[in-house]
Amino acid sequence: MNRTAALLTLLLAAPPAALAEDFTVNPEAGNSGFSAIFDAALGERISAVSSAVGCAVSFDEKTGLASGRCRVALASITVDNDATKSEHFRDWATNKRSEPKDCAIEAVFSGVALGPLVAEKPVAFSAEVPFTVCGRARADGAREKLTGTALLFPPGAYGDKKTIRIRATIAAFDRDAYRIGPAYTDGWLAKVQKLAKVVAEKGAVDLSLFAKVK
Repeated sequence: MNRTAALLTLLLAAPPAALAEDFTVNPEAGNSGFSAIFDAALGERISAVSSAVGCAVSFDEKTGLASGRCRVALASITVDNDATKSEHFRDWATNKRSEPKDCAIEAVFSGVALGPLVAEKPVAFSAEVPFTVCGRARADGAREKLTGTALLFPPGAYGDKKTIRIRATIAAFDRDAYRIGPAYTDGWLAKVQKLAKVVAEKGAVDLSLFAKVK
């Protein structure tokens, strides 16, 4: 047998390579969530939440790597379940230079190592992921540091499709680094000093995502 024939025989005998699978997080399902808590030492404890998180993720079981994009629509985020606070947050996030319906908090990631997933057993991971708010990246160009767990549900364990549950935390999300605040927003300049200590610049962001295979 010549070398070419031998190589062909090995290739035919080898098991097929694992292919990356596409997963989605449905923003209308209501089982995924975004929450952010900003707790000022001399001011308010503010909570911003949304259940409208959408993601498109590709996960390769062989390499344990995930890539994709996640998005939280700004208009879906409520602050302290209060209409006025929610409107103020939208002003601050858009800097009143775009419509809230056109704005989102987004993360685009590539090669995030989730590792080999085990059915119904949380696997810890960490990653550095770039975020944008209304299209604005951090002023310093840095990425956000995420820590969390990934848990695999085989078909039948959580619905009829393979599902990956992701829980992740950003311990110190700096809103000022994304120019979210009265100092950057038209019409709010007179209130900057009054609000300087009332609303914390850094807060903890938690994500809980259920990604189902397409």
